[in-house]
Amino acid sequence: MIEFLWTILVFLVRTIIFVLDIVVFVSDLRRFARWVTGSDTIVEVPAEPKILPPAALRALDEAEQRRKANYAASGTAQAS
Repeated sequence: MIEFLWTILVFLVRTIIFVLDIVVFVSDLRRFARWVTGSDTIVEVPAEPKILPPAALRALDEAEQRRKANYAASGTAQAS
C-alpha cells in the first residue's frame, strides 16, 4: 500500500515539474523573441508634452524649409 502511495506522489511531483518546465520554456521563448526584435528596450515617455517656445518653433520651421530646399536642389525630386 505504501508503495502505491509513493508511486502516486512521485507521479504528481513529476507532472508538476513537467508543467513548470513547459511554462518556463514558453516564458524563455517570449523573452528571447522580445530580445531578438528589440522590443525589450525601455523607452521613457514624458508625462506631459512640453510646449516649445516661439523661437524654437521658428527654428524648426527654418530647418524644415532648408531640408526641403536641399532635397529639391539635389536633383532627387525631378519632375517627369
